[in-house]
Amino acid sequence: MNGPLREARISTAAITGNTELLRARIATRHAMAVVKADGYGHGAVAAARAALEGGADHLGVADLDEAFELRAAGIDAPVLAWLHGSALDCDAVAEAGIALGISSLDQLQLAASSSHRVAVHIKVDTGLSRNGVAEADWGRLAERLALAVRAGSVRLEGVFSHLSNTAPDDDRAQITSFERFLDALRSVDLDPGIRHIAASAAALDHPAAHYDMVRFGIALYGIAAEPHLRGTLPLRPAMRLSADVVGVKRVPAGSGVSYGYLHRTTAPTTLALVPLGYADGVPRATQGASVRIGDAVVPVIGRVAMDQFVVDAGDAQVAVGDRAVLWGDPAQGDPSVDDWADAAGTISYELVTRLGRRVHRTVQ
Repeated sequence: MNGPLREARISTAAITGNTELLRARIATRHAMAVVKADGYGHGAVAAARAALEGGADHLGVADLDEAFELRAAGIDAPVLAWLHGSALDCDAVAEAGIALGISSLDQLQLAASSSHRVAVHIKVDTGLSRNGVAEADWGRLAERLALAVRAGSVRLEGVFSHLSNTAPDDDRAQITSFERFLDALRSVDLDPGIRHIAASAAALDHPAAHYDMVRFGIALYGIAAEPHLRGTLPLRPAMRLSADVVGVKRVPAGSGVSYGYLHRTTAPTTLALVPLGYADGVPRATQGASVRIGDAVVPVIGRVAMDQFVVDAGDAQVAVGDRAVLWGDPAQGDPSVDDWADAAGTISYELVTRLGRRVHRTVQ
């Protein structure tokens, strides 16, 4: 064996380098490294430290459990958490120095009722129709927020929203909507603090969306946020997913492969078995992906099963114990996670965040 049977090897140097590249390209006052979903599957604590080293000065997570994990690891950089259930312990949040993303009048009331002064970023819905204060409530929210700020019960640290990345006209319409909310705050003499609306795609595509801070998510990990952005920056993939070959056999022409015989061999060939399947996060629907074994890039054939899939090595010399690389750095000859996402009919975000517990993470 060349290491763990199944391994996602994570390069913190790549995350640091990607952060430095993004900061050099987009010179906003602040930069948030988004490390939700366990750092997009790369490890939240390691990713946070690497991004901070590369020049990020804020961290973003979805929920409070993720924020408390960073604090427990000794990370004291500003952290914003923005997706909350009804059980919101604002005292614990304030004591940990975590900023709350506020998406409703009820959440603002909870924050204002805390025995501690709570730092908040107000999230407004500018057209994505997910979390965020609806425009019909902006006037009331601005008035209540002004009262809470002047009473000293909350500290307005920032205001934010999120773009759909559908089309330039749609993004511009959302930016215009965001400006309307900023005007609502100014009408009650509130300073919005840090304004942020751009994530990775908008940060690279829409300078008008930069404001005071951009939120770098998938780009930190060396993956393009949208297909048209692939190759626009020399980002380095931070994850290399591989597994040992656990079986090799020579089969004749006409051999059926895996469940449903989606594939039958057309000539005598060598098949190799890779112990990764949909229980590990490799989509069952994958068709047309490849892996690298040594110097050979060989196709995945047949149905991906729960624990394994088959590749057609042809006449290549493959042995049990050889390493099969699903995705990594194309500059080193590896297939990319985008290649696999295209083959599975999904996006790279899903693949790196869905890896199962059997896949050992090795952080370098």
